Amino acid sequence: MIEPLPFTTQMDVKPKIKAFFDEPTNTISYVVQDPTSNKCAVIDSVMDIDYAAGRISYGGADQIIKFIKDNELELEWLIETHVHADHLSGAPYIQGKLGGKMGIGENITIVQDVFGKVFNEGTEFQRDGSQFDQLFTDGDSYQIGNLSVHVMHTPGHTPACMTHVVGNAAFVGDTLFMPDGGSARADFPGGDARTLYRSVMRVLQLPDETRLFMCHDYGPNGRDIQWETSVHAEREHNIHVKDGITEDEFVKMREERDASLDMPKLIIPSLQVNMRGGKMPPADDQGDVFFKVPVNKL
Repeated sequence: MIEPLPFTTQMDVKPKIKAFFDEPTNTISYVVQDPTSNKCAVIDSVMDIDYAAGRISYGGADQIIKFIKDNELELEWLIETHVHADHLSGAPYIQGKLGGKMGIGENITIVQDVFGKVFNEGTEFQRDGSQFDQLFTDGDSYQIGNLSVHVMHTPGHTPACMTHVVGNAAFVGDTLFMPDGGSARADFPGGDARTLYRSVMRVLQLPDETRLFMCHDYGPNGRDIQWETSVHAEREHNIHVKDGITEDEFVKMREERDASLDMPKLIIPSLQVNMRGGKMPPADDQGDVFFKVPVNKL
């Protein structure tokens, strides 16, 4: 059963959106601005890592900060659409420079419980989502200036995945890719292909002209990187979930495809950071920080 939309769309409301592409992780971050004020939000920011060297930097996040400052904007929210397994969040760094509240779906607690065990984090690791300022549930809403943002629970890729709908735009995280990219994998702990299909169908209940903004794009078949499409285009052309593809057909395809995929290159540091709200693991007695590498756990 496909859950109905928990809100009424406002297609006459058109937020201003600036995209930032992070080439090393193929991630797109966004600054979403209320056109009637100077208020804005940042969605799915990135912290840079040279994994081989064990070095963290903030070039991508600094670009976002510069854009916000140059345009004299006020940051109200730092949103994570889910706990990313392919890049590290830059939200706490940006928050430290510009303020704002960090938000994620309430099922972050499920992700924290699962991966707290995978990484043997012990009882000192809080599994209650307290690393974030706001935990969203399905149907919640919040404000970016005069803009109302509505939150939909769209699990399947992870239990905590949320789609954020603001006026005529929706930020879908990894629930969908561009039409020629299809859909995200559903084989991580807590993921489920059948649940993902139903979440996609829920998103595609939005009006045809709704603008959909991706969290990732990989330029299939050598095309240029893209990050904006529409509900109509997805329903007509998505190679995995266009109109006419049944739930069972999708599940069969998704499970077979997932079985052939390698783990994301940055999954080990990404999960340890992102389940903490973008913060690094605690330092040891000498002040040094380390990532754990669980053997045969992922």
